Amino acid sequence: MNKKKTTTKKGDRSTRPQDLEFGVMGSQPHVLVIPYPAQGHVAPLMKFSHQIVDHGIKVTFVSPEFIHERLKTTMPMKSPIRLVSFPDGLEPGDDPNDKIKLVSSFLEVMPGHFKDLIEEINESDDEHISCVITDGMVMPALEVAEKMGIKIAVLWPAGPATLAIILSIPKLIQDGIIDTRGTPLKNELIWLSKEIPAWTSTKLPWGCPRDSKRQEFLFGHLFRMNHFVKQCNWLLCNSFYELDSLALNLIPEIMPIGPLLLANQSGSHIGSFWPEDSTCLSWLDKQPVGSVIYAAFGSTSKFNQQQLDELALGLELIGQPFLWVFGSNIINEALSKFLDGFRTRIADRGRIVNWAPQEQVLAHPSTACFISHCGWNSTLEGISMGVPFLCWPYFVDQFQNKSYICDVWKVGLGLNPDENGIITRHEINTKIKTLLFDDGIKTSALKLKEMAKKSVTEGGSSFKNFESFIEQIKH
Repeated sequence: MNKKKTTTKKGDRSTRPQDLEFGVMGSQPHVLVIPYPAQGHVAPLMKFSHQIVDHGIKVTFVSPEFIHERLKTTMPMKSPIRLVSFPDGLEPGDDPNDKIKLVSSFLEVMPGHFKDLIEEINESDDEHISCVITDGMVMPALEVAEKMGIKIAVLWPAGPATLAIILSIPKLIQDGIIDTRGTPLKNELIWLSKEIPAWTSTKLPWGCPRDSKRQEFLFGHLFRMNHFVKQCNWLLCNSFYELDSLALNLIPEIMPIGPLLLANQSGSHIGSFWPEDSTCLSWLDKQPVGSVIYAAFGSTSKFNQQQLDELALGLELIGQPFLWVFGSNIINEALSKFLDGFRTRIADRGRIVNWAPQEQVLAHPSTACFISHCGWNSTLEGISMGVPFLCWPYFVDQFQNKSYICDVWKVGLGLNPDENGIITRHEINTKIKTLLFDDGIKTSALKLKEMAKKSVTEGGSSFKNFESFIEQIKH
């Protein structure tokens, strides 16, 4: 699995060697795509799958049963991608809401099924698996591919700075900055380079301060991922060179091919776990240009009742229309009553939906700004649509993404909690008003939008890298 090293030009990784030979294949290359089973990983790999299908490559998309069922309900009826499910490995009596148990059991039973699937395809007359594409975190699939001599492409779905610090884990342990469970031993800033934002040792991309079990689980994955990222045949990432060249330059041979967007793809539901409420688009049509506050916090952020009250009142106080995405996966009976009461109070001035077609919302002329948890997918989508951010990070890489948004790219402002850890209605109200009247932020946001668009159009840096990858897969 050793890769040949080569010198590449900045921003154009298409000069990587063309020495990757595959075994005997049919006329159409066939790849297996298998993401880590979480919304923020499935969505970009599904978007990428649709892009490579459009270039004449057959794609089989593999997921555990609990995700497969969700994808079936939100995918277009005539999808060109074959969906395959594997058992999730849960025993009778296991709690299906225990995400760590759910993912662990799937990863435990998956290797045998994955190997069988590859052998079944390879034994057919005109099929042969050319490559396994994953986000780097599905270790058993990578181990199977490595043992079977199948080429591996890792598509990193988060920011390049996050990948750079993950690849530095062995050195961080060696230098006594973190222990072997990822817990910081020193409260200090970590500089991978003086040219990019430092990491705070208490806010690392595997950090879950309120959930040590989850942190240990996540850190173990990222630590083991180092081997495969360093040995894979292609290392791709959902970013573009002009956005963060300094972090990308820290990672040898990485090929940025983003932003991965839904443009020109069949339907907005691609890779979504929940049905999107497209009625919010017709509601947006009725709002004045540049007036709507869009608030969405991804699929994992959680608020206590006090914080929910402050957010709701902050949105109400601003006196402008707002669209608030509140995931159905985190609504209980008490929250449902709260939201019903709030809906009645705001009437037509605000809209609350369970899940939204986010790219279309962000691209809508009525959308003024984006209150975001700063997950990488949301960050790239906001940048690509030229929308200013109000940053409300929750955990893992989101704090670093906020640093880039506010301090490097200067396309947003951060929300600061009070002494009790609560972001107050006054803070929300004040920051939204400041953001909406900051012409410098708006100008920077529009510049990044143009850079993103240029990178994926013919001749752009990501366009060239993507075309190079496709050519190497085909030959």
